[in-house]
Amino acid sequence: MPLYQEQTIKVHNSLTGKKETFIPINEGHIGMYVCGPTVYSNVHLGNCRTFMSFDMIFRYFRHLGYKVRYVRNITDAGHLVDDAEDGEDKIAKKARLEQLEPMEVVQRYTVDFHNILEKFNFLPPSIEPTATGHIIEQIEIIKDILQKGYAYEVNGSVYFDVVKFNETNEYGKLSGRKLEDMIANTRELTAQDDKKSPQDFALWKKAEPEHIMRWPSPWGDGFPGWHLECTAMSTKYLGETFDIHGGGMDLKFPHHECEIAQAEASNGKSPVKYWMHANMLTLNGKKMAKSTGNSILPGEIFSGENDILSKPFSPAMVRFFMMQAHYTSILDISNDALLASEKGFNKLMDSIKSINSLPIGSKSDFDVPTWKHSCYDAMNDDFNTPILIAKLFDAVKHINLIKEGSETITKEDKEILFDTMKSFVFDVLGLEDKQSSNADLEKLSGVVELLIQLRKEARENKDFATSDKIRDQLSELGIQLKDGKEGTTYSL
Repeated sequence: MPLYQEQTIKVHNSLTGKKETFIPINEGHIGMYVCGPTVYSNVHLGNCRTFMSFDMIFRYFRHLGYKVRYVRNITDAGHLVDDAEDGEDKIAKKARLEQLEPMEVVQRYTVDFHNILEKFNFLPPSIEPTATGHIIEQIEIIKDILQKGYAYEVNGSVYFDVVKFNETNEYGKLSGRKLEDMIANTRELTAQDDKKSPQDFALWKKAEPEHIMRWPSPWGDGFPGWHLECTAMSTKYLGETFDIHGGGMDLKFPHHECEIAQAEASNGKSPVKYWMHANMLTLNGKKMAKSTGNSILPGEIFSGENDILSKPFSPAMVRFFMMQAHYTSILDISNDALLASEKGFNKLMDSIKSINSLPIGSKSDFDVPTWKHSCYDAMNDDFNTPILIAKLFDAVKHINLIKEGSETITKEDKEILFDTMKSFVFDVLGLEDKQSSNADLEKLSGVVELLIQLRKEARENKDFATSDKIRDQLSELGIQLKDGKEGTTYSL
């Protein structure tokens, strides 16, 4: 029997604002779409957090035995500066500034995106379609929406008629906005505006002569609106209605709201059963922004080449840090928070490595089956990784007590403990123990053992200043010495 049949998952559905029991449309199968990056710059740390949250969700579904088709797109066209209806395409602007072809910009930053996600140990999505690869599908959807009377064409551009759509549907139901309030709070259209209403959004934009990225269409040369690509690609690969649509909280309005409107106008169905949104990442208590200097790229964290953090931090450790907050919560990143998280990460990894060497007893003082059940309970409660991590550290506490001889564990429970820790830490949370390679560890071990011997000789000679200096400097490097009856041991 698949594991998912034993588990009941609750997810927070942004559409209803409630936690709901997750029941996929097709038993045993899940269709999940997540809005990917616009590839005109290096991937932001905040975006990484969003993609990491859905990577964790993808991993947990797979762990439970679901067959998951996970689609995450690449936006390589049609996304205008400041997400406005008018102006310059972000990729075209970058190409102009750097004197490159737009597709050179796309290639450069798509490679960067994949490199960073690989360092964070992301699983690749099942399908990673691009906006430019689905222009035909987008044009067909526009034709369909026009034919059904929910769009209009003006001077080579096509706009979605929000007011007309709202007569029979509810525009704003995802974000909780009322169209009447939106209209009351927006400026009046000027004579130069092609739109009937300020709330109308572009399905197709006419390309001006200087616009580099353009495609032929029934309405003339142009490019698709930003919102349309996700409707086209999600429908193509997951069907008219699918299980989960995810993205950052900032996409709820207007992007996801417009997606719902496009899909309902086109095929008359609500496209998604469960809408899920990950929250933002702040830096030192403030919003991340390049303009204020309060920003840091993932690569700068890994290399230590920044003015914000005191040292480099590994991708696995940063991932562990992010998993310590619920995906719907705002998470603040700071030097102190990362340093504290690093200690916990190393403690967790050391404990997992020591399970196999735990002594076997005739009884278990640690109720491993109940603990294992509590780990699933945490993940089943809207993927509550902070509670899961707390449960993992409950196990760490018992592992240490068993090592010290204060508790015992049976052979069967020890095997369950190891398999469960391994499954949740590596398979579900996606952490890696990449502190160093085996060859490097052997060299490090030799050096540390030499220093332990020199420290021992210093103590025997009552040279406590040298003895303490060796211990303290190793501690600063993250190598902890522990003196015991059998001699001195160390941990990283």
